[in-house]
Amino acid sequence: MSDTDSFIDEVNEEVRRDRFYFMLKRYGWIAVLAVILLVGGAAWNEYQKAQARAEAETLGDAMFAALSAEDTAARAAAFENIEATNPRAGAMLGLLTAAEQAEAGETDAAVATLNGIGLDADVPAIYREIAQFKAITLQGADMPANERRLALENLAQPGSSLRLLAQEQLAMIDIEEDAPEAAIERYQGILNDADVTSDLQQRALQVIVALGGDPQMGTAAPAPQTDTVPALDADNN
Repeated sequence: MSDTDSFIDEVNEEVRRDRFYFMLKRYGWIAVLAVILLVGGAAWNEYQKAQARAEAETLGDAMFAALSAEDTAARAAAFENIEATNPRAGAMLGLLTAAEQAEAGETDAAVATLNGIGLDADVPAIYREIAQFKAITLQGADMPANERRLALENLAQPGSSLRLLAQEQLAMIDIEEDAPEAAIERYQGILNDADVTSDLQQRALQVIVALGGDPQMGTAAPAPQTDTVPALDADNN
C-alpha cells in the first residue's frame, strides 16, 4: 500500500513539474517583460532626474554669470539671452530681467516683460500674479487709476496669494482719489485678515492713524511671513 502511495506521489509530482514547465514556456515571457520594464523604468527615472539636475545647474550658472555683469543694462541683456528650460524657469528669468530693466530706467520694457509673464498660461499662477502686480506698481500714476483699480481687484480676489497687497494698493488709490473713509475701511479689512504679515499690518496701522481713523485689531494675529509676500512687502515700503 505504501509503494502504491509513493508511486502516486511521484506521478503527481511529475505532473506538477510538467505543468510548471508548460506554464513557464507559455507565459514566462510576461515575467521577463515585467522585469525589463521595472528595471528600464527605474533607469529612465534616474536619467530624468540627472537631466533635470544638470539643467538646473546650467541655468543657475547662467543666472549667476548674468548677475555678475557690471551694469544693469548688461545684466538685463544677459538674462534675455538665457534659454529657459521650462515655463517656471522662464518666469523667474523674466522677473529678473524686468527688475534689471526697471533699475536701468527702461520702464516700458520692464512692463512689457512682466505683462508677457502675466499672460502666459503655461506659467504657474503665483508667478503670473507677481508679474501682474509688479507691472501695475511699476507704472504707478502713469497708469490710469480706473485701469489700476480693475487690475488690482482681480488680484484681490479670494485665493490669490497677493490679495492683501492688492488690497493695500487699492486703498492707496482710494487716498489718491480723496476717499479716506474707503481707504480706512479697506486697511481695516487688511488688519482683520488672519493672513496679514507683520510688515503689512504695521503699514496699515500707520496709515489708518494718519488718516484720522481708529484701528480695530479684532482677533486677527499676524501670520508668519512667507518667501513670496514679504519680498513684495519690501518693495512697497
